[in-house]
Amino acid sequence: MKIAEADMPNPNFVPIKRALISVSDKTGLENIGRRLVDAGVELISTGGTASALEGFGLPVRDVFELTGFAEMMDGRVKTLHPAVHGGLLALRDNAEHMQAARANGIAMIDLVYINLYPFERTVQSGAAFETCIENIDIGGPAMLRAAAKNYGWVCTCTNAADVTHVLDAMADHDGQTPLALRKRLSARTYARTAAYDAAIAKWYHDQIGEDHPAHFTLGASLKQSLRYGENPHQKAAFYTTAEPRPGIASARQVQGKALSYNNLNDTDAAFELVSEFDAKDHAAVAIIKHANPCGVAIHDDALAAYDRALACDNVSAFGGIVALNRPIDAAMAKRITSIFTEVVIAPDIDKDALAIFAAKPNLRLLLTGTMADPRAPGTTFKSVAGGILVQDRDNGHIKSKNCKVVTKLTPTDAQMRDLLFAWKVAKHVKSNTIVYAKDGATLGVGAGQMSRVDAARIASLKAEDAANKAGLKTPPTKGCVAASDAFFPFADGLLQAASAGASAIIQPGGSMRDDEVIAAADEAGLAMVFTGMRHFRH
Repeated sequence: MKIAEADMPNPNFVPIKRALISVSDKTGLENIGRRLVDAGVELISTGGTASALEGFGLPVRDVFELTGFAEMMDGRVKTLHPAVHGGLLALRDNAEHMQAARANGIAMIDLVYINLYPFERTVQSGAAFETCIENIDIGGPAMLRAAAKNYGWVCTCTNAADVTHVLDAMADHDGQTPLALRKRLSARTYARTAAYDAAIAKWYHDQIGEDHPAHFTLGASLKQSLRYGENPHQKAAFYTTAEPRPGIASARQVQGKALSYNNLNDTDAAFELVSEFDAKDHAAVAIIKHANPCGVAIHDDALAAYDRALACDNVSAFGGIVALNRPIDAAMAKRITSIFTEVVIAPDIDKDALAIFAAKPNLRLLLTGTMADPRAPGTTFKSVAGGILVQDRDNGHIKSKNCKVVTKLTPTDAQMRDLLFAWKVAKHVKSNTIVYAKDGATLGVGAGQMSRVDAARIASLKAEDAANKAGLKTPPTKGCVAASDAFFPFADGLLQAASAGASAIIQPGGSMRDDEVIAAADEAGLAMVFTGMRHFRH
């Protein structure tokens, strides 16, 4: 239940007379310190922050003057003292609290600005275990939590932007801050310390190899407030975690409108798919619509890869997402911008291509700098009513040597290359799925069907539609390969693929009726391999 403002025992406006500042990131510190001093605020600080403020020519008291204790144990102990926490926690309208403060010489502290030791950044840098441990802030979170609890009298800030809000409020209210601002800062502070502790907990569990701890924690930072979610009546936002994985969260948006919820989701799907293909081996292009690929291709020539990906389903590609695993040149930029495209994501781009995209100012262009590692471990989350489903990222990977030929016919080398290509694509298509492919390009994709037979049929229809538009008389799926993300429970799905023209099949195997399916493949003259691994994607 929300507490009405009238029920709050604290005054609406309180003055800022004394501020405690201790920051690891000192960006903007001089301006903040100077504005506070100019507003008549006394500065209290510690260690490097105090030295920095003195270096700016600003008057500052060392926290030692409050506590009477110098920093000890390599700086691990310096602010954990009643003279500090009493000044943060004392209720100014409580006579007993104020009497205790006077009796113990405790001065009130009205503003705390602490941005914590850079633990997350230290972990991301790959630092050694003990270095990460030493970057766990103890006094900072303790002071922030204490000050946030006493929001009625104290402002808590964890970044420079928050201090700027406080300074602006002081300028508007004769050196005082309103209760609404202090409450908002208090909420932000607890969110920040919670995310900080969550990052520490996750890192520590990873270090000791504990996969499923008793308490699951997730810390994330707001990157972008979104206009709405999947639909206009749904509120939405984009948060980033500390995971150092190249992709949508770390990409630099060069141009274009703000990304929507659906843009972000689809672009992530596109980039993860195209990252399956090593740029040193082939150029790869994936075109995505509603998180499913409408066309994927690999080729030595990037333009050829794009054209072949587009040919799979150029209708669905309209307004889609294009992902590439190689930098974009001018020729590729011209080709991509020849149809309406919502988002393009790639590792890099040259100047001429950038100028071409600039002529389409609404097109979102994202650069990642590098590709994601499809084999790297990671964690994915999905909310359910009352809980969160947590699992390892699907980084399953196979090579031809992992495949078991189960039919009388053995795939040719060319077929095996296409089978592995189709398998990588099927991994990124919603289940149930069937993917038809040939010569390193998808021909038809059947996605998200309740029946594997229907997935095979839809993929075939998509291929026929594309062939008709291209004026082809021969079905493009004749002699193709087919990939199934999970086993065929009956032979009907396999036979549907065979009727579409598939000559080789890749699937996990493991059905109770594998023998029947293998027999049907032999009778149809198909080569088939089992991977022993499935790729459900819900």
